Amino acid sequence: MKPASPPAWSAWQPLGLRLSAAVLAETLDGGQSFRWSCDDAGVWTGIWSEHIAQLTLDPQGELLGRMPCGSPGGMAPLRHYLRLDTDFAALADQLPWRSDPHLAACLAAFPGLRLPRQPFGETLLCFLCSATKQIVQIKQMVALLAQNHGAQITFEGEHAGPSARQAHRHRDEPGHPPNQAVTGRGNSLPAIHRLPTWPELAAIPEDDLRRCLLGFRARYIKQTALFLAARPGWLDETEALPYPAAKARLMELPGVGEKVADCVLLFGAGKLEAFPVDTWILKALAQRYGLSGWKPAQLAQFGRAHYGPFAGLAQQFLFAYERRSSAATMSLNR
Repeated sequence: MKPASPPAWSAWQPLGLRLSAAVLAETLDGGQSFRWSCDDAGVWTGIWSEHIAQLTLDPQGELLGRMPCGSPGGMAPLRHYLRLDTDFAALADQLPWRSDPHLAACLAAFPGLRLPRQPFGETLLCFLCSATKQIVQIKQMVALLAQNHGAQITFEGEHAGPSARQAHRHRDEPGHPPNQAVTGRGNSLPAIHRLPTWPELAAIPEDDLRRCLLGFRARYIKQTALFLAARPGWLDETEALPYPAAKARLMELPGVGEKVADCVLLFGAGKLEAFPVDTWILKALAQRYGLSGWKPAQLAQFGRAHYGPFAGLAQQFLFAYERRSSAATMSLNR
């Protein structure tokens, strides 16, 4: 297939959020999603479903976004993805930070952290890749799945980058970032592929999946794809169920344990009572709360009981804080 030309981007638009660069990075690249990358100009490019978008911060910390010209729905898919209809600051304020000093420190370290609304089926695929892997490795597997087995995303309208005149105009418009964020690497993109759908995955030989560096995870993905192919509508039904029933159903799938099920429900279905327990949460709850030796299922129950109906949001703050603390400790010990 002939590669598509790079998209012509719309003008940058303010999205009504003010964030630090660290919080934006943690939101897009902190283990929730795996198809965002940042260039040297501070422009983040992300892909989900059939959509592609870019985000950046202006010098005042205002979040700006754009999508290719002619994108169906304009900016609506990006606004939906970022859950701009949800007041995450108000949700965070309902967490028990007033009686939990460590949680208060986590919230203060990442003000404005939010949970994007990701496609449910894609989230399941990504977290089936996640077992025993770090974020950078998961991103590599997901990128290979898209490149080797996902359809190329095409763009309506112009198929060329903005002209120098357009770029100059964007630079001089109030609220837009410096010119390098418009004309830098974020403007020119190679061919972009979506992730393969579950019906498509069902038709791909397991050996071909293994070539995407999936290892034993290829078997789980193939078995899950065949399971779903035999049950049309199963994923949609599962996403719509209350949290306990949805989690039980997901755990019927090959390779889906409690942690993966909770990640899929938190990041792919927006069920904020889900409380995934990974190595960072094990460490945080052991060291900060004295829960050393507790099993993951016990810690998940503690999380839901202690943090309440928005436990999953608390989890992301704990996760981000623990990773930053670990990185800072490693830097000091070098």
